[in-house]
Amino acid sequence: MWKSGCSMQRVSFAWHAHPPDTAHRYNSKRLTAASNKQMKRPDQHPIERILEDRIAIIDGAMGTTIRTYGMAEADIRGERFKDSSKGLLNNGDLFSLTQPQMIGDIHRRFLEAGADIIETNTFGATSIVQSEFFVDDPREHGGRKDADFYQKIIDDQFLGDLAWEINETSAQQCREWADRVANATSRPRFVAGALGPLTVSLSNSPDADDPGFRVVTFDQVKIAYIQQVRALIAGGVDFLLVETIFDSLNAKAALVAIREVFDQDGKNIPVMISAAVGRGGETMISGQTVEAFWNAVSHVKPLSVGLNCSLGPDLMYPFLEDLSAKADVAISCYPNAGLPNPLAATGFDFGPPDMARYLREFAEAGLINIAGGCCGNTPEHIAAIAKALEGLPPRKIQPVGETQLAR
Repeated sequence: MWKSGCSMQRVSFAWHAHPPDTAHRYNSKRLTAASNKQMKRPDQHPIERILEDRIAIIDGAMGTTIRTYGMAEADIRGERFKDSSKGLLNNGDLFSLTQPQMIGDIHRRFLEAGADIIETNTFGATSIVQSEFFVDDPREHGGRKDADFYQKIIDDQFLGDLAWEINETSAQQCREWADRVANATSRPRFVAGALGPLTVSLSNSPDADDPGFRVVTFDQVKIAYIQQVRALIAGGVDFLLVETIFDSLNAKAALVAIREVFDQDGKNIPVMISAAVGRGGETMISGQTVEAFWNAVSHVKPLSVGLNCSLGPDLMYPFLEDLSAKADVAISCYPNAGLPNPLAATGFDFGPPDMARYLREFAEAGLINIAGGCCGNTPEHIAAIAKALEGLPPRKIQPVGETQLAR
């Protein structure tokens, strides 16, 4: 699940209300000129031109790769968070603040492995998720988390400022390394601002005896995502990626948040969407088939829609095939490296050759436009995938016929 950093002091930070100009984001004039050689439309985003010509590569698992550095609790705390009362080691997003050199090194390694797109280390960088690491759980004292509790979280200055700082800093780190490697290789690289799932659900009740109860409201989730979106844009991302979607209603809140930020701030950057499905092919909390999921998000007109996490590539093919047949946008696929395996070096069954073989099969079947890896996928996995897909044509993006009811 922790691709970009899933897993989360009181200090005060400056609030940033106005994102800076990010016109630099396409690496350099030289690279922009190179990418425009085969321009089909003047209004195309540079990544769209690439997707017409070849399969783009997205990076692998931030959490898995962090674990190879042997970080301990003291490493994530640093001086700044040394007195925190709760454990922080599973708060992978916080490493962007306390171990920036390591995070930068991981971005560099994925880029040098062949990634066209790297994700910000912000999988859990909302105030809602960060509260799990910095706020006492009322259930430990005979209470329960509810919408009143989460309204306090949304209103909390420390959590809001911390979430902003993690997102903006992570985006800046990605931007720096994407530009460095792009300029060194004369090949454009892109930054996707990662918006992960939350630790709470809008679709399901946490109380089996009270199925109508919800621990959080739609507006609270939306506000948390609005803050994340603004900070990612301020840090210079090229597009936004709503990923590892277990709960479609949570994802809807993220997409509404994106739309509101675009409308209010005069922004408009591409949006990628990626769901996590179980063995039956349904989203794991809201229980939608991939077709139903696509129908629920297609109105956004995303750059891409796809599947990631939850399954290895050996189990993903039929669901990817179904989505590819239904969607009229680019298809992304970045599966887990098989099933969890505590005896494996990465904690997952599949090594680089396995992932390369499966992703090549998907490409040869004409199913994908963007490929990479989620949990268990290191820079070595991404290098193998990039090499295996080199020269293979991307899936052709064609309009899908409407049903009578859709008219």
